[in-house]
Amino acid sequence: MINIQNMFKTYRMGENAVHALDGVSLTIGNGDFVAVMGASGSGKSTLLNILGCLDTPTSGTYLLDGVEVSRMSRAQLARIRNQKLGFVFQNFNLLSRTSALENVELPTFYNRRFPGRERRAHASRMLERVGLGNRADHTPAQLSGGQQQRVAIARALMNSPPVILADEPTGNLDTRSSVEIMTLFKQLNQEGITIVMVTHEEDIAACAKRRILMRDGQIVT
Repeated sequence: MINIQNMFKTYRMGENAVHALDGVSLTIGNGDFVAVMGASGSGKSTLLNILGCLDTPTSGTYLLDGVEVSRMSRAQLARIRNQKLGFVFQNFNLLSRTSALENVELPTFYNRRFPGRERRAHASRMLERVGLGNRADHTPAQLSGGQQQRVAIARALMNSPPVILADEPTGNLDTRSSVEIMTLFKQLNQEGITIVMVTHEEDIAACAKRRILMRDGQIVT
């Protein structure tokens, strides 16, 4: 599914080179659930951005489903993001003036997979899947933090991606909501979806099948 070899991401700070990623190699198989941990500045967010085709490495290779994506054009990367990857963020990133249903529909506006009525019906099914079928008409302000994150997960599932990338998905949630979100993630993983999750919380990382610790741009465990 995901194979990274000898990856570097280097930034110039004046005359100095800063390696956000320093020779990272990583393999994540189909149906895996991986928690990426590390202190601020360890490289975990940079790694997730590259896995999500939101950034490109300075050097190294990134194979997604056997296809080299690290040298693709912006348009090609956008298609990969839309077709193969679902994203869940700490801050939910929902449109505040639109309903839960309309937020979930958004990813399909960038492809022609679903006609209008079918798109809405599919979005409704995704809300049902995360337990929010009765909240379709509610705006984000009318939902709790945990409910907003479930809307975001439904949106991530809209195009049936094989991989979900989650950046601190419980960072803004209370304990009860965090447990609900992780229960949902484990259910999705049991259904075959590969999940890569950045977190700094040990109890959240314990929900994954395996943990990766990053330090100074390198994987140390």
